Amino acid sequence: MSNKLTVRRAFVASGQVQGVGFRPFVYRLAAEGGLTGTVGNTSEGVRMELQGTEDEVRRFGSRLRAELPPLARLTGVVEHDLQPVEGERNFRIVSSSGEAGHSVLVSPDMSVCADCLADMHDPANPRYQYAFTNCTNCGPRYTITRSIPYDRAVTSMSCFPLCPQCAAEYANPADRRFHAQPVACPACGPRLWFVDAKAAREGCTAPTAKNMNDALGRAAQTLLQGGILALKGLGGFQLACDARNAQSLRELRLRKTRPHKPLALMVGDLSTARALCALTPEHEALLQSPEKPVVLCPRREQNQSPKGAPGGPADTAWLPPEVAPDTGKVGLMLPYTPLHAVLFDRLTALAPLPPVLVMTSANAGGEPICLGNREALNRLEHLADAWLLHDRDILVRVDDSVVTLQPRLPAVADVATGTAAEPTGRAAGAGLLSEPLFYRRARGYVPRPVFLPEAEQHAPCVLGTGAELKATICLTRGREAFVGQHIGDLENPATLAFYEEVAAHLESLLQVRPEALVCDAHPDFLSTRYAEARARREGLPLWRLQHHAAHAAAVLAENSHYGPALALCLDGTGLGDDGTVWGGELLLMELDRPHWQRLGRLAPFALPGGDAAVRQPWRIALALHAMCRQAEIPLPQLPAPWLPEQAQAAAAVQEMLRRNINCPATSSCGRLFDAVAAQLGLCLNTSYEGQAAIRLEDAASRTAEPIRAALEGRARDRVAAQLIWPVGIASRQGLLELDSAGLFAQTVQAQAQGMDTGEIAARFHLSLARALAAMAGRAARKAGVHSVGLTGGVMQNATLARLLPLALAEQGLIALVHHELPPGDGGLSLGQSAWGLRMLAAGKD
Repeated sequence: MSNKLTVRRAFVASGQVQGVGFRPFVYRLAAEGGLTGTVGNTSEGVRMELQGTEDEVRRFGSRLRAELPPLARLTGVVEHDLQPVEGERNFRIVSSSGEAGHSVLVSPDMSVCADCLADMHDPANPRYQYAFTNCTNCGPRYTITRSIPYDRAVTSMSCFPLCPQCAAEYANPADRRFHAQPVACPACGPRLWFVDAKAAREGCTAPTAKNMNDALGRAAQTLLQGGILALKGLGGFQLACDARNAQSLRELRLRKTRPHKPLALMVGDLSTARALCALTPEHEALLQSPEKPVVLCPRREQNQSPKGAPGGPADTAWLPPEVAPDTGKVGLMLPYTPLHAVLFDRLTALAPLPPVLVMTSANAGGEPICLGNREALNRLEHLADAWLLHDRDILVRVDDSVVTLQPRLPAVADVATGTAAEPTGRAAGAGLLSEPLFYRRARGYVPRPVFLPEAEQHAPCVLGTGAELKATICLTRGREAFVGQHIGDLENPATLAFYEEVAAHLESLLQVRPEALVCDAHPDFLSTRYAEARARREGLPLWRLQHHAAHAAAVLAENSHYGPALALCLDGTGLGDDGTVWGGELLLMELDRPHWQRLGRLAPFALPGGDAAVRQPWRIALALHAMCRQAEIPLPQLPAPWLPEQAQAAAAVQEMLRRNINCPATSSCGRLFDAVAAQLGLCLNTSYEGQAAIRLEDAASRTAEPIRAALEGRARDRVAAQLIWPVGIASRQGLLELDSAGLFAQTVQAQAQGMDTGEIAARFHLSLARALAAMAGRAARKAGVHSVGLTGGVMQNATLARLLPLALAEQGLIALVHHELPPGDGGLSLGQSAWGLRMLAAGKD
């Protein structure tokens, strides 16, 4: 029998519930249940009061959790009973209310949805081909928001009064644009205009009837004629050119001083993406996700010259090698803004082949992405041939996110209990074979938090200030850890200003103030100096956490693993506690205490010239040759992959090594990759970070099928074992040491025997993974732990990321990997914040 008693109950929903169509969703549920009451935005989230029969109110609570709008994310729903209101006849959406402090999650920027694209492609729709179409299920959020509660008045849309039609949609709870704060149409919204180089030189850059006329068509013609276009995107300006035009690519690389680093591509649809790359269902799911990141995809084999040349059949898969000369992977994304979509519509109508655009950040090397129109016209004068501008302000700089795929870790038999245990921290997508691995986390994902254990629910705010390269900051709010967008390398005042801008904006948006800070132990990092100055100025406690300990804390915190665990921290450089350069470390981390200890490393070798060795990996190869001779490891006569004109420099480096002048010691795994790449002649000098390792991994991926099967974990153990070189592990000065020189020597010996370069590269990856796992196994048995975090920039090597968990499983160990943050320095600030919270909880100075 149905319960007819009239009850009134309050529900307060926290999480990502503002600006995502949550109130009209509640309105619909209330109407369908015949309920009265109210719903409104507050500082704590969305507050609902529902009145009706007890059965219908209870049913509302169930549907509230089960039928969320596409962009909504609940972190909690608090309920309590109220006295019924006599005479209430309807359900109302009430005005927002706010107080100091809140628990609302701001939505990241989301790509244009299918419904809005349909509106834009309908000639009868008022928003036909309108470049700023959006609704509650898509569009800008974070990049246009000043504060919470999220209402139009606190966004950069506040200066665009709504026309009668948009106002009616905005006020109608049944419309999908109800309270969509960026809602607009051609009659009342932002305008688009085109500025060519001549107009820019003459200062004619303001919107006029002339430069607004067919702005999209002129932009498309600029691209198809080989020009470079500066396009005002979602979180900043982008530089675009025709990716099928080799001369345009070369010119863009020349202007940006970016000779080799891969360029991200945007294609108009999934069919073009399939023509260019061999896509798995996981690739396609990521490409079409609401976040629409740049996805690294395996490029299809292509001829070296375009079949689309005069006299030959068109080949939609052809791209010049200048797109990504170092790797067989291509970074692809689909249009994620209405502006991108209408630009591709124009290009498709004009171009003989499906258009493919380079879409890269509009900045000179080492500078932040351009934000405003005047800034872009000034800073991009030497980079762009034309500008496509609009008058909706971008409040927050946010670059594109970049992801690849890593194998989804299977359930592992827990060696302690004998039961099947799934590693925690799992990203969404159960049932898929692969899941995202971030290279860069920004647009579409920031400011989505990483959730810490319940024990941190009422903890004070801690600011992790990150490192020097790929800098990010992390602010905690209770158990939520907000890692800001990718900032870049802190190497100049402009980037530092961007860094400070991100910290200030996140604090304002979240309405928190740090009560403690954690920085890197390196005294010369600009992030360290920022933390020191702020701690002095505000009288806050400051802890300095060693670089690799922060990496370890990050991967364990992301997996909610606060008990004792090992961590393999593999990267390029980080200042060690002993004053040397670390980068191939095995640590024991106990976050709950908090305490960490170094248990193992790669055997140290020299970096002749310090930073010069990072730019010239052949120097490290020479150092390892010298180390082999000192260790009396037999080597064939030194092959000379470096060019004859470097002979004089090589002689100088050998003298530096002999006299041990400016040759700091390092245990860096990244530098070992560099040395092997140089030895094989793959990369003698680098033009961007990680170039040598990328070429080495690419060489490994191009080897014969039996070896590729081993690299991908498809080969039988016996077959894989035949490819693995033995690598010694010794105990020295209380540390386990993996024999770096011995592993390097085997690459030299294989090269001298005429082994194929790809096979040598593959065997290096296989042997290193097996040796690292063996070292971890020895330490784990002694320490009595069963889990190993895998972190550091080297873990962005997809081959190693695939091999190491398999090798650890053979040792009976569970691998914990990153799912929500990059394993490189972009995720390190989370570890700093997690460490700071535990230091405060332990009452440590």
